[in-house]
Amino acid sequence: MYRLAIFDMDGTILNTIDDLTDASNFLCRKYNFPEHTVEEFKFFVGNGIPKMIRRALPENISEDLYNQILKEYVEYYSAHCAIKTAPYKGVVDCIKNLKKQGVIIAVNTNKVESAAIDLCNQYFPDCFDIISGSRPGIPPKPAPDGIFEILDRAGISKQDASQNGIACYIGDSDVDLQTGINSGLDFIGVDWGFRGVEFLKSHGAQTVVMTATELEQIILR
Repeated sequence: MYRLAIFDMDGTILNTIDDLTDASNFLCRKYNFPEHTVEEFKFFVGNGIPKMIRRALPENISEDLYNQILKEYVEYYSAHCAIKTAPYKGVVDCIKNLKKQGVIIAVNTNKVESAAIDLCNQYFPDCFDIISGSRPGIPPKPAPDGIFEILDRAGISKQDASQNGIACYIGDSDVDLQTGINSGLDFIGVDWGFRGVEFLKSHGAQTVVMTATELEQIILR
């Protein structure tokens, strides 16, 4: 059984893609820029909000306008982050069962930490022991800094965490896979998120689960 299970948020425990897309399109409409579909946005996310907004905006906009829109996005999304968002099927029960078995449960996300905390409190009350999100001084994934912070708070050394069966990182994207590699943790991919099993395996993922029940079994075995 793993001692520590660290989850990505967007596309792994919460289906946030509609709210992320709607917030972006709200600002695109405001500034008369082209809007984007949900399917397009699934490939904009993963590297943090600044890069996500950069991908959603025209390439030729000024740096000042980009920074203004980025600021407005953070403000707008913070107030509209839980309109269409919902947990994926079976994930709440999976996390509750892991916690009952004594697994330390954590989140490492590129989402602004205050929003991540609010979403965890709303959809997973009393489930997460540690939440590490985007904030000054913490580079976005796939940098391993957030993972290392969680390990430190969990009382697990980097050396111990790199041993099989001690700590794992669960995610839905190639960015999450690289985060697991960069941090030395076992990576478990999930099929239900923004990329899917074939995409993850084509990028080198060795383990991809199809259901939350299968994920729970792997973590507890």
